[in-house]
Amino acid sequence: MTLTPLQELAKSLVNCERCKLAKLGRNQVVFGVGNSHASVMFVGEAPGFNEDQKGEPFVGAAGKLLNDLLASAGLSRDQIYIANVIKCRPPNNRDPEQDEVETCKPFLLQQIQLIKPTLVCTLGNWATQTLLERKVGITKVKAQAFHMKDFVIFPLLHPAAALHQGNLLPTLKEDFKKLKEFLDKNTTPAEPTSSAPTLAA
Repeated sequence: MTLTPLQELAKSLVNCERCKLAKLGRNQVVFGVGNSHASVMFVGEAPGFNEDQKGEPFVGAAGKLLNDLLASAGLSRDQIYIANVIKCRPPNNRDPEQDEVETCKPFLLQQIQLIKPTLVCTLGNWATQTLLERKVGITKVKAQAFHMKDFVIFPLLHPAAALHQGNLLPTLKEDFKKLKEFLDKNTTPAEPTSSAPTLAA
């Protein structure tokens, strides 16, 4: 079976050792998952423990919350594509380091180029700063549309932040309502895939 360019990219990263995370206890590379024709893509920071075990982004508690938030915006996992800036779990879930971001960023950009979403929702500071290419706090830019050359960036709080600070949950829910309003005006989500999402489907 011929691999798609996205699957080829995923395959090329399976044994990636381009940065020190490869030697710092990662279990596997977490490439991304979902609809390879998605018009909406979500980008998080880096895999956590559960993601490193399962090989998929957002499968722990933050993933469950994300699923609920997606539903509130009229989206489902099989309509979107989800990836992280960093493809390997940093030790003890520490923040990614700049050299790790710089090493992994080109692969995220390739994913975006191959999937061709019209909207990229960045979750949290790291993803937002990486794609906007400027140091800016998520609270200053969240739930706003930033028109880039080929797609729109719509920053959102990271679901994990709302799990750690319960007072952020109402804000996050409100921001997903704003996302729904934006989607209703601007895009048509991809049709759900007939089978369950697979790695780089």
